[in-house]
Amino acid sequence: MLEISQPSLREQQHHLIRELADRMEAVWHRYLDLEPYHLPADLGYVEGRLEGEKLIIENRCYQTPQFRKIHLELAKVGPLLDILHCVMFPRPNYALPMFGTDIVAGKGKVSAAIADLSPLNPSRILSESYRTQLQNLPIDQFSCPREIPDWGDIFSEFCLFVRPDSIEEESRFLDIVESYMEIHCKLAVASVPVSAAEEEKVLAAQMYYCTQQQQNDKTRRILEKAFGQDWAEHYMTEVLFDFPK
Repeated sequence: MLEISQPSLREQQHHLIRELADRMEAVWHRYLDLEPYHLPADLGYVEGRLEGEKLIIENRCYQTPQFRKIHLELAKVGPLLDILHCVMFPRPNYALPMFGTDIVAGKGKVSAAIADLSPLNPSRILSESYRTQLQNLPIDQFSCPREIPDWGDIFSEFCLFVRPDSIEEESRFLDIVESYMEIHCKLAVASVPVSAAEEEKVLAAQMYYCTQQQQNDKTRRILEKAFGQDWAEHYMTEVLFDFPK
């Protein structure tokens, strides 16, 4: 079992980001057989400047028999902006949804918090094993829901996208995402590889998911301002949303 250490950047970030990162890694450690996933040496920890402020990006990546890459990114722009980004990329021979979550906090307030288990199939509908366990979670008990972006046809009916408006709503968001994680990890471990024909469909759906996510202009603009257009494109396509090799 891979031992998980605490990144130093985490201690400087918004409490919701710290708590979610801790909870996710605890779930991974509890259910999955984690091994390191090696990023290029220059992309594990990155520093730049954005509008006069220091930008730090810290990446941690793992892999398991079911997941080709589990990516947790923490980013901080001076005292102005804290970001958490996480995606669990299934191996193409496992018919699993794509788990993803993001938190954006500016000046101590969370402006956006999203989590979803996105189905990798043409119907965009999660399997019954997922739907049965997700349908009773209180995803509609938030006072400030956010609008899904135009490219968000990849998300499921259980996509939670909100601006938490209180400590209680922040705690509810954490609990729901932790439930997503536990459901996902347990079902993943219990799953079996699919046929070669099904693998081709899963691969195509995962590539479509990544292509849609690469259209996130807000993320791209931040990276371009700090590191330039070429570096931003490389990071978006090779680290954040890379295609299965």
